[in-house]
Amino acid sequence: MNQQRWRSGRLDRLGSAIFSEVAEWKAAARADGLDVIALDIGSPDQPPAEEIRETLAAACMQPEAYRYPGTEGTGPFRETVARWFERRFGVGLDPANEILSLMGTQDGLAHLALAVTDPGDGALLPDPGYPVYGAGLAVAGVTPIPLPLDEQKGYLPDFDAVPQSVWDKVKFMILNYPSNPLSAVADLAFFERAVYAARRHGVLLVHDNAYSEMAFDGYRPPSVLEIPGSFEVAIEFHSLSKTFNLAGTRLGYAVGNRQVIANLRALKNNIDFGVFLGTQTAGIAAMERDMEGTLAPVSALYERRRDVFVGRLRNEGWDVPLPAATMFVWARIPEGWSSREFSRSLLKKTGVASIPGNAFGDRGEGYVRLALVEKEERLCEAADRIGAFLRSSEPNNS
Repeated sequence: MNQQRWRSGRLDRLGSAIFSEVAEWKAAARADGLDVIALDIGSPDQPPAEEIRETLAAACMQPEAYRYPGTEGTGPFRETVARWFERRFGVGLDPANEILSLMGTQDGLAHLALAVTDPGDGALLPDPGYPVYGAGLAVAGVTPIPLPLDEQKGYLPDFDAVPQSVWDKVKFMILNYPSNPLSAVADLAFFERAVYAARRHGVLLVHDNAYSEMAFDGYRPPSVLEIPGSFEVAIEFHSLSKTFNLAGTRLGYAVGNRQVIANLRALKNNIDFGVFLGTQTAGIAAMERDMEGTLAPVSALYERRRDVFVGRLRNEGWDVPLPAATMFVWARIPEGWSSREFSRSLLKKTGVASIPGNAFGDRGEGYVRLALVEKEERLCEAADRIGAFLRSSEPNNS
């Protein structure tokens, strides 16, 4: 029997399967006896603070924690988000209508197109950009239109360069600063231009702000909702995964335009019924302690790792840029390699795992992404291995 009759064609439109492919490469490298240093997936290697874990454990013991939680999030969770957001960005939110709990930002980003578009609509996506943006469009039958991001322009898009014929097709555009995978950042002046473009062309502005608390050298990433008039055209996604090392609990939220929040909530009412109550309780505790100043900021850890890793790579002869934010290093590879060839050969010969840049879009070709998710001594070991690889390996010789 033809098993393909039970396979949706949507799967072919989901984009790169490189993450699972790199997992297979790692398994093969381990089978060959290599000590793998996994710098591919951006999953925090540290646990939440002990007091947050204790709060989660206590919440899990409450009998009422196992009821259906409700899609919108508990009142205490949304009220805490509102207080945290106002303290952090100076922006007031209506907890009842402008905040929606999510099973991580990826959950909301993947479902957004189903809530705000129809098949045949278009959406502008950053190129390079995080793969889930395109995956959500593929499921919804929406046409992805690349929004070029070039290194020479600081990886910021030029809205004036987008033809009117393209704007006419677009229902929404996605921005992501600080950026995964680029580690690029943007200031309020940029977001003013973005809001102006969205209002002028009548498109929804979607900002993925998952790395707002993971910035370095005193830089504080803004929210698009700080811009006057932004609530008319914008929605923003935030994550507790990276900020508080709660990645495995799956907790995030969307804020902004109340009609879009209502539409996304209506969709998710038919798909799931909200985030586990214990997880929301842990999220409340994390935000409360952050506002009290009793949690060590996660940015300090990754800033130290950035300095150690980039410094060591430069000493080894690879002049990679110093990221201003996120947990990633976005590095141009030597001439003669394709991104995939470089990443695969590096892993096969040294055990250092990375993600090829073209997994994030056509303009990612010629780069790799490395995640700062190992302790400093392991990052130094990885840099030493990479240096030896660069000195001894030739392109297309894997």
